[in-house]
Amino acid sequence: METIFERVAALDVHKAQVTACVRVPKAAGGREEHLAEFPTTVRGLVALRDWLEAHRVTHLAMEATGVYWQPVWHVLEDVVELTLVNARHVKQVPGRKTDVSDAAWLCRLMEAGLLRGSFVPPNPSGPCAR
Repeated sequence: METIFERVAALDVHKAQVTACVRVPKAAGGREEHLAEFPTTVRGLVALRDWLEAHRVTHLAMEATGVYWQPVWHVLEDVVELTLVNARHVKQVPGRKTDVSDAAWLCRLMEAGLLRGSFVPPNPSGPCAR
C-alpha cells in the first residue's frame, strides 16, 4: 500500500486499556512499527499522549467502541489529527483476532489513507462555543 501519511498511529480502545500502534519512517529508509498498551486512567492517557508526541504522530485512527473512545479523544484532540472509525467497517477483514493485530491493521489503513471517519461533534467548550 502507498504511504499517504508519514507518521500515523491507531488505537484499539477498551474499558480498561488502550492498545496503540505507531508507524513511522526508519532512519535507514522503510517503515518501523511500535506497539504499546496504556491503562485508561488519566495518568495512562497522558502517558499515551506523551508517547504519541515522542513519535511525532500527525494522524491517528481509533475504533468507536461504545463510549470508551470519548475520554481518549478528549485527551488527544489538541495534539493530533484524529479519525474515529466505525468498528464494523474495519472488522470485516479476517485474520485479526487480537487487540495488537487490530491496532496494527488500523495503523496500516490510516497510513494508506483508506479510513473514513465518523462525525464527532466539536467540543462545546472549544473556540466555537462562544
